[in-house]
Amino acid sequence: MHITNEELTSFKDEKFMAFKLLRPSLFDFKNLSFSFLKSNILQLSLIVISCATYSATSFGQWYESQGIAVIKNDDSKAAKSKAMQNALKKALLVAGASVSSVQQVVNGLLTQDEISIRASGSVNSFELITENYTDNLVTVTIRADIFPQEKKCFAADYKKSILLTRSNLLHREQANIGNIYQIDKTLVEKLASKIKNNGIYLDTKLALQTKTEFTRLNQTLAMEKLKSLTMSLASMTDSQYVLYSEVQDISMANDKNNNWQFWQDNIYQRQFNIALYIHDGSTGERILDELYQSSAPWQFNQRQQIDVSSQNFWLSEYGQQISQTLDNMVTDIDENMMCQPTQGRIVQVSGNSITFNLGKRHGVKVGDEFSLLHANNFVSDDHKSYSGFNVSPYKVIVDEVSNDSARATTTEQHLMDNIQIDDLAVRY
Repeated sequence: MHITNEELTSFKDEKFMAFKLLRPSLFDFKNLSFSFLKSNILQLSLIVISCATYSATSFGQWYESQGIAVIKNDDSKAAKSKAMQNALKKALLVAGASVSSVQQVVNGLLTQDEISIRASGSVNSFELITENYTDNLVTVTIRADIFPQEKKCFAADYKKSILLTRSNLLHREQANIGNIYQIDKTLVEKLASKIKNNGIYLDTKLALQTKTEFTRLNQTLAMEKLKSLTMSLASMTDSQYVLYSEVQDISMANDKNNNWQFWQDNIYQRQFNIALYIHDGSTGERILDELYQSSAPWQFNQRQQIDVSSQNFWLSEYGQQISQTLDNMVTDIDENMMCQPTQGRIVQVSGNSITFNLGKRHGVKVGDEFSLLHANNFVSDDHKSYSGFNVSPYKVIVDEVSNDSARATTTEQHLMDNIQIDDLAVRY
């Protein structure tokens, strides 16, 4: 759905127009795309006023969240917009929504040229509460009145532990310009930091000292060995999921960007293409596969050696493009992992009680109920191995929880003869 400037101004009564646009039954973000022109800021102000007035009779739920952004080139307005965009994404994800793109948020209004949000609920009201400026950072707090989705998975109540492995440079010779060979390690550190600060459903662990054999196994389609690698890494690090990535293209374009500005140094466009893969640590199977493609000007001299961990690099246009790509990855990862099962590996069995490796850090509380899965792996007729599970007839309830583990007991006080160490306690 696209609303043009002419269509907006065709309404004689602006308050009625605002009410019609933001009435909860109509303002559903599911697969919806609004296009607003910047000249409509006054009309959009009326939309927010009407929205705030109408929210008293709505049945939505208020979500409050914070967003942070770096102020670049003294442009505090752009930084504020980015911070509000980040905060809105967080609020929508918590409410069960998924944001595909939010380009600009200005003065507490949804005034972006293009906003595309898909969600299973709808937004009734959105407002800016506070904004603080410290050094080169802006922190904002926003509040959104969001209609929650009708059905939300229980697994969203918990954080899943995920192991982030060192990325693979598919064409190492491309890193020669700038001597940026360490990008394979640094960008995963940045991704982990962004997941920690902006993600909602993940608890990260890092394995960056050595590279895995992922790329070789992936390119040769050795999926059975790849499953074994994943399960081994997950077991060694006590992780539920394993993330791999490949930097597929960081090449330099042949044509310079500033043909007409002959007095300046030549600036070339540089690619940044990265592939993301997430595998289930208990089965080794792939559950997410995404490719991200982008480019930005390389503002450095081609013979200059660049420290990819420096602020100088990350505040450049190319570094900012990588940062935006990582932000998109965090959103996609959160969205896809939200309803993945929360799996705890059983580390002790004693009578009718078990201990598994999920705790307060993952959101587990006393009284939570988990199902039990007994491993039942098998080999098919074509000699491929598969991970199977038998569901136990008994459920367990958590009666003791520490930071990294929990003890749970069967509800009917039965001995769990078939449950063993390395079986799973699962919350769907």
